[in-house]
Amino acid sequence: MPRPVITLTTDFGLKDPYVAEMKGVILSISPNAMIVDITHGVEKFNIGMGAFVLASVVPYFPRGAVHVAVVDPSVGTERQPLLIQTKGGFFTGPDNGVLALAATDQGIEHAFRITNQKLMLPKRSNTFHGRDVFAPAAAHLANGINAEEFGPEIHKFKKPQFARIIKKDKMFIGEALYIDSFGNIVTNFTLKELDSLNIRTEVKVKIMRNKLKLRLCRTYAEEGKAKPFAIVGSHNFLEISINQGNAAEYFKIKEGDRIVIYHA
Repeated sequence: MPRPVITLTTDFGLKDPYVAEMKGVILSISPNAMIVDITHGVEKFNIGMGAFVLASVVPYFPRGAVHVAVVDPSVGTERQPLLIQTKGGFFTGPDNGVLALAATDQGIEHAFRITNQKLMLPKRSNTFHGRDVFAPAAAHLANGINAEEFGPEIHKFKKPQFARIIKKDKMFIGEALYIDSFGNIVTNFTLKELDSLNIRTEVKVKIMRNKLKLRLCRTYAEEGKAKPFAIVGSHNFLEISINQGNAAEYFKIKEGDRIVIYHA
């Protein structure tokens, strides 16, 4: 039988012992698990960034994989510990939006609030549910425990804030969802918004105080060097880029900043 796959996405970084503690818990419960680090470099407390990264990679993992995402600024509060079962696998983490985008893309079948203490660590901290609640849940799922055993089924959970786009007249108001290591500005606009505005070859966009008309390219090399352009990237979000340059630095923009697109 193939080894069960468990992925980890966190904002913990690699300096501290937190990631290793989670892995130790998983392997103590499910010794045959294959643990894959998606990233531990999510910006601290940036739930939207974590949700985007998770949703970007999940489609490329095998069916039945268990995905743990912990970007959890409200750990220890009343927010729910969440388990989502989809057509493709399982997701566990805090109910703050970090799981919802990836899980929705896979086709949600059921969602549960994790309450079964037998499937957690015996001693639980108020500040580290990644180790004490979500890592054990993932390991037990990998061992074949049914999702129904973790707690009561629920029908409402939070979606990431960046999923909300405001339509106003002939424009859409969104945001910079993610800045990748090349400085590409990944927006939260998709082909749906571009089609709605009948955008085909160029995009009118407002970035911070800059109003621009950008060529809509098919490749990063299509536009001249050091010139801004727009492109629908590999994750199907509209990106603002500069060929062999850093668009985020050029426009002095960060994740969460407002971006507006207009009818071209």
